[in-house]
Amino acid sequence: MASDNVIEFTDANFQQEVLQSEVPVLVDFWAEWCMPCRMLAPTIDEIASEFEGKAKIGKLDTDANREIAIKYDISAIPTVMLFKDGELEQRFVGLTPKDDLAAALNAASGADA
Repeated sequence: MASDNVIEFTDANFQQEVLQSEVPVLVDFWAEWCMPCRMLAPTIDEIASEFEGKAKIGKLDTDANREIAIKYDISAIPTVMLFKDGELEQRFVGLTPKDDLAAALNAASGADA
């Protein structure tokens, strides 16, 4: 699916992996058939490598995990959401530049941008 640093989030593990995380979590809501999602994947992989140990980076397949997709009102993909302390901090819809995602993560983790 992705690099070793990218976690697969599901309906079953979302509460523990994302909402109860002690570090910021970036969640890429995607689907296999979504071409822009595929275009965003290398960016997500790069972010995951750069923020290893400082944040969790993962993907949630909206087709396979409808409960979470519905809960967070995912109406367009790719949608990337940043969670901190169990709360939604930021939402990015569409192809988002790596710099924007990195800046949001840096702000959430207290690092310098």
